[in-house]
Order: sequence, then structure tokens, then C-alpha cells
Amino acid sequence: MSITPLMPVYPRCEVRPVRGEHCHLISEDGRRFLDFASGIAVNALGHSNAHLIGAIQRQAAELMHVSNLYGSPQGEKLAQRLVDLTFADTVFFTNSGAEAVECAIKTARAYHSHGGNDHKFELISFKNAFHGRTMGTISASNQEKMHHGFLPLLPGFKYVEFDDLEAAKAAIGPNTAGFLVEPIQGEGGIRVGSDAFLQGLRALADEHDLMLIFDEVQCGVARSGTLYAYEQFGIEPDILASAKGIGAGFPMGACLATEKAARGMVFGTHGSTYGGNPLAMAAGEAVLDVVANDAFLADVRAKGDRIRSRLEQFIGNYPELFDHVRGRGLLLGLKLRVEPRAFVAHMRDSHQLLTVAAGDQTVRIIPPLVIDDSHIDEFMEKLSAAAASFVPQAQPA
Repeated sequence: MSITPLMPVYPRCEVRPVRGEHCHLISEDGRRFLDFASGIAVNALGHSNAHLIGAIQRQAAELMHVSNLYGSPQGEKLAQRLVDLTFADTVFFTNSGAEAVECAIKTARAYHSHGGNDHKFELISFKNAFHGRTMGTISASNQEKMHHGFLPLLPGFKYVEFDDLEAAKAAIGPNTAGFLVEPIQGEGGIRVGSDAFLQGLRALADEHDLMLIFDEVQCGVARSGTLYAYEQFGIEPDILASAKGIGAGFPMGACLATEKAARGMVFGTHGSTYGGNPLAMAAGEAVLDVVANDAFLADVRAKGDRIRSRLEQFIGNYPELFDHVRGRGLLLGLKLRVEPRAFVAHMRDSHQLLTVAAGDQTVRIIPPLVIDDSHIDEFMEKLSAAAASFVPQAQPA
């Protein structure tokens, strides 16, 4: 059998979208799906958002790419905006979340190297994390399914249990450079780090002069109900990786850092051909125009609370199927008592409802941030119908 033109690394389903309308996707065969997957937390503004499209169209007509050999008025403007909105003093723009995490890893190591401590290169990361698919980011994760076929891994990472502060403390050694953590694990099952855990990591980093890196690729950019999730835990990281919703569909990411953390990132230490191109900067500006204000963020929290409340009232009807609801804002996880992929497929194929499976037997509910009550009603109707018609033992393993 010959290989497919698209390298067969994804087990693609039969849904073939060709058009998007706000919070719905329309497939090649004309079916209409409620999109509570959002391209895995990317399509923050839904589909065909006029403000985002307009910004991209205007910039495309003016200038798309010039390279980072020249000054970047567009990049400087968006970087300043992010600096003004966050803990950060400086920003490096990337094309993806994995690249943003790679930049964060390099920034943490360069911090210590710049101070004459080349031996401090090891990052403590946390089990069931997902940081990307590059060699560096799969090495930062303990997930064997991501390692298979790609050994040996890159050295410099140590894994401990998520939300276990004592384990993190015990893992600190002479080579430790810092911690790499998702404050809310996405692929790992929408598991929210406790205040004590994340505040404890900050205290350990301060005590031992370590870098605290937050991977907010999935939970950032208003997804969790604040512009970045760190704001909800009463601390600030030294370095933060952002992507997904930051371009709302246009490929881009960013590594944010304090001046102290970035002291080793000097001329020649890092680069990107496409990173920070004017077209991406226009998309990022358009996203912040919409999401970076108190009223929008409060609305995200309110909508998340409404969905969560309705889910918690509903799941008791199916105690053999559903366990509990967790998450923040519009990053919600519905933990099942069965393996979730079959139920996700059933919702998709039989009820035209798109969600995403995750670890720890969890279904991710990550709709566009611009949903309204009609979409919440439609979601609950489709979920209810799917639960009523689902027969777990009839599904493939």
C-alpha cells in the first residue's frame, strides 16, 4: 500500500470541514457541527471573525514578511502591548507553541550560563504534561507514547508528579535550572494546579535562584478567564510560553520573560525566519483588541460558570458515564468513567458535536470564547442526546 500524500501521522476522522461560521463548522458533505473543540483551543474568536479577517487582509496587502534582519514596527508594537498587559519585560515571537516552549527552555538555560553556571541546565517538569512535539519538548514530557521511535531523548529533564510540591522540592539538585509546568494541564486532562503547589514552586525558585516557566500554550490568552492563568494563582512566572489562541487561527506563539530571566538571550542566541512576521503581528493585535479587556474576561468566566453549573446538574443522570467537571473559564474537562475517545466520536458522528479527548479519561470542552447562551443550550442538548444514546460496551476499545 502506498503512503498518503499527507504523511499519515494523524488518525483523521471522517469530518472534513470546508467552511466555518462563528461557532459552527460545515463539512464537505454539508453537515453542520457545533465546534466546542476550537481547533484544540486555537479558534478563540470562532470562525470567520470579521475583525480578525480584516486585520489580516489589510496587513497582507501591505507587507507579509521581511525577516528579522530589519526593524519591526509591527513586532515592537505587539510586544509592547504584551509587556504592558503581563509580568513580562520582553517577548520573542514564534510560529507555534512548541517553538515558544523551546525558546523558554533556552532562556532558562541561558540565564544560568550567562551567570557562569553552565552546570545548571536541568529542568524539573511534571508527569502527564504536554509541551509539544519537537525533540526538546517531547524530552520535557514523561509520556512514553510520544517517545516511542525517537530515542534517545535529549538530556536535561527530570519528571515528578504534578501538583506534588514535596516531590518537586526533593528533585532539586546541583544541576537544576528551574521548573517547567502547565498551571492547568491541557492534554493531561484539564488538571488545575493548586494554589499551594504553584505558589510553592515560585517560593522554591526564589530560594534557589531557579527559573519558573509556565507553559500557557493552551490555558493562556483569556481561555481560563484571565488573560493568562498565572494571574489566578497570585504569583508571576519568570518565563511564559504562549500560542494557540494568541493568533486565533493564524500560526503564532510567543515567549514572554522578565528582564532578569532574559539576561542570557543576547545577539545570536536565538532566531526564527518567520517568527514575528507582520502578518502574524496583525493577527495578534486583532485578538488582543477583543480579549484583553475586563468586560470580555468577565464574560468568559461567567459563560464558563454557566456551562460548569449545567454540566454538574446534568451528569448525575448518568453516573455510570460521567465522574466530575473541572477546569477554569472556558477550559473545562468532563471526566468520564470510561475511556473518552469512543464518547467523543459518538458525539461527533451521531450528534454533530465536536469536543476533544484528553488524558485521565477526560473530554475537553473548549469552545470559542465568543459563544453565547444559544450555543450553550445547543451544547447541552447535543450532549444530553449523546449520553442517552451511548452504549459504552458497544464501542471499540
